[in-house]
Amino acid sequence: MGLPSNRRHSLTVDITPSLLCSLQGNMGTLINMQPLFLLFLLLKPLQLVRINDPSLSDERREELEDYLEDLYATGPTKPPTKEMFKTHVIINSEMPLTDQDYCNQEMRMKRVHNRLYCVKQHFFLQASYNDIQEICHNIFVQCTNGVRKCHRSQQIISGVHCALKSGTMMPFCEYTSSYREGWVLITCQWDDIVGEIIPVSVIDILAI
Repeated sequence: MGLPSNRRHSLTVDITPSLLCSLQGNMGTLINMQPLFLLFLLLKPLQLVRINDPSLSDERREELEDYLEDLYATGPTKPPTKEMFKTHVIINSEMPLTDQDYCNQEMRMKRVHNRLYCVKQHFFLQASYNDIQEICHNIFVQCTNGVRKCHRSQQIISGVHCALKSGTMMPFCEYTSSYREGWVLITCQWDDIVGEIIPVSVIDILAI
């Protein structure tokens, strides 16, 4: 008999060195070699994950549990939203933007990833969401990084550029952090849900 759709389930995973290594490698290989993970992906609604491995510290174990729950919850790629941009891009951190470990901490805390795979680069902006959204109303300009058209800020904005240094999947991504200050290039699109144009991605920060 099928389980009720609103029932909460939990999964206990015994993390072994080979499984931990697989987490850092290819997810397809992980599913093929670990049938438990296939069951893990099919269970609905799975909301709690527990890992048993005495060799892991409490902090590391909790971090892996969080990311495994994210793996289940991620599902199909979600369209960009206003709240997603606020969460992933806008920063209000007490940590200096020049801190060499800035990206490693913020990327993990904000859970910036592409279906748990490390993103190659990312930008954080020290500005209000409203200020960034206003850029969407500026005229198109020639863009960079393979993007044809962008909107450019009229004011100087501070931020941090994160470039992937090593790793394949979260939480094993390691980034280099570079403080940037200049004109911001972003892409925007119309959001039918909120009924307004929203910023989607930060393409670059043009140095002064």
